[in-house]
Amino acid sequence: MPTRTVRTTLALPADLLAAVDQAVQAGHARSRNELVARALQRELAAQQRAAIDAAFAAMATDPAYQTEARTLTDAFAHADWEALRLAEGSTT
Repeated sequence: MPTRTVRTTLALPADLLAAVDQAVQAGHARSRNELVARALQRELAAQQRAAIDAAFAAMATDPAYQTEARTLTDAFAHADWEALRLAEGSTT
């Protein structure tokens, strides 16, 4: 099913629009719309990755998270070693 599109108007710097047109003429996109949509998708994905990275960075210094991580590590330590032994072919 095709993605629904909505027509909108954007004000862009003249040099940016010229670069978009040049990219389209060079065959990097079929149209201005395609190029701008791809650029926006990439930017939004980058912002989402940055937010996830920030959340992971916060976890690294969060005492409650660190305590929970240690508790889980300790709880599964035996299973982790057992899985490693099985993967290496050891049965003892």
